[in-house]
Amino acid sequence: MSQPVPPPPGNPFADAGAGAPYAPATPPAPVRDNVGLGIVAAIVAALVAAGAYGAIGGAIEREIGYAAIGVGFLVGFAAAKVGGRNPALPVISAVLALGAVYLGQLVAIAVIFTKLGDLSFTEYFFNHFSDLTKVWKEAADFMSYVFLAIGAVAAFAGAKKAND
Repeated sequence: MSQPVPPPPGNPFADAGAGAPYAPATPPAPVRDNVGLGIVAAIVAALVAAGAYGAIGGAIEREIGYAAIGVGFLVGFAAAKVGGRNPALPVISAVLALGAVYLGQLVAIAVIFTKLGDLSFTEYFFNHFSDLTKVWKEAADFMSYVFLAIGAVAAFAGAKKAND
């Protein structure tokens, strides 16, 4: 009768390299490199964030810098998480965040007008959009442009951060 072979000493899983007999195979990381899907995610995030930014701004009748940062970061983060590491995504995210903050400011103006007037939000926003842009141009001050820039910078940073 043959004697059973004793197991090797120590933990067979400790310090197991790639070629070790007991090492479990590590699956490769999924490749995310879909720029189109990243842009779609950024557009959806921009529209949702613009609506929230405008609703908050209209409710309190002022702009909030942290909210502009949140809008930009959300747009950039969504684009990069879905689209991957493509170098165009941070730039596209910054441009979309500019539009989202601007759109949010228009939503805020429409919310304020709704509270003051007899028209609904949808009537102001969709039927009098050119009037909203005129009011924005007249009311825009230095800080309005700062918030636009803050949103763009936050989007660029959010896209970079998502892939760290």
